[in-house]
Amino acid sequence: MTDATAPSPRGTEELEGTVFDIGYQRYVGPREGRNRARWAVYKDGLRLALGLGRGARAKVIPWFFITLLGVIGLIMALIAGAVNTYIGPNAAEALDLPSHSDYYGIASIVFFVFAAVGAPEMLCPDRKDGVINLYLVRPLTGSDYVSARWLAFFTVMVSVAWLPQLILLAGLSLSNANPGDYLLENWLDIPRLLTAGLAMAAYTTSLAMFVASFTTRRAYASVFLVGLFVITAPFTTGLAAELAEDFENTAGQWVSMFNLSNIPVHVNDLIFDDVSLITSVAPAGEFSGWVLVGWYFLWTLVPAGLLWMRYRKLTP
Repeated sequence: MTDATAPSPRGTEELEGTVFDIGYQRYVGPREGRNRARWAVYKDGLRLALGLGRGARAKVIPWFFITLLGVIGLIMALIAGAVNTYIGPNAAEALDLPSHSDYYGIASIVFFVFAAVGAPEMLCPDRKDGVINLYLVRPLTGSDYVSARWLAFFTVMVSVAWLPQLILLAGLSLSNANPGDYLLENWLDIPRLLTAGLAMAAYTTSLAMFVASFTTRRAYASVFLVGLFVITAPFTTGLAAELAEDFENTAGQWVSMFNLSNIPVHVNDLIFDDVSLITSVAPAGEFSGWVLVGWYFLWTLVPAGLLWMRYRKLTP
């Protein structure tokens, strides 16, 4: 009989080892597929746009612009309320003080700069750091990814557009002696301001994200976008005025159409059937409504379509 305690012959020693259970288990939960992946990218996009879940520096810029836009609406409401209180009911309307139809025109530059700063956050870091390749190895296509990112930023821009308008509506209502009567008389302003806000958000989201898709550097995209929105305003205004003097007025009108910050504001004017302060001197406003609306859709749908085409065939 062999002694079990006797040492093994040389070369045949048994190796000792320890097995650790580190908790790896097969996933047995529900498989939610692409819709769950789309929802995750959408939620992550919201957090990126607002700086949530990140350091204080990431929150400063988006919340500064959101606060600034809200303050503009609040100031307009306070001025109208003071006029109605100290001069008389409906005095603000009689004096033609800025109201819902004017807000998007007044705040448009701030709104566009916010889009220029926020849109690159949706796309640039994922391409720069290669994170997009990790997204695409899951049941997620390039179209799913860019659509979720677009919807996330669009949601933020719609909220940013509506919040000051609702503040202004509350201020105008509460400054009236009979808030209920004011709402009954001006209830049409609610669907108008909501529709105009959607138009502003869709335009800025599509154009800003399309530009951001060409670079991995957020600063480059932001500077270029700010230049598009800010520089085109004085340039087209001056050139349109010169052409109006030397040529037929139609040439000046078409040049004025390339003032990118005015394109959605013209649609806002059509929705409210009023003329905003910044478009009152724009020659493009002399075009018929269908031309202005068609021009708006051209600058909204074409960038959105080109953005989708750039991402739809993307593979890891």
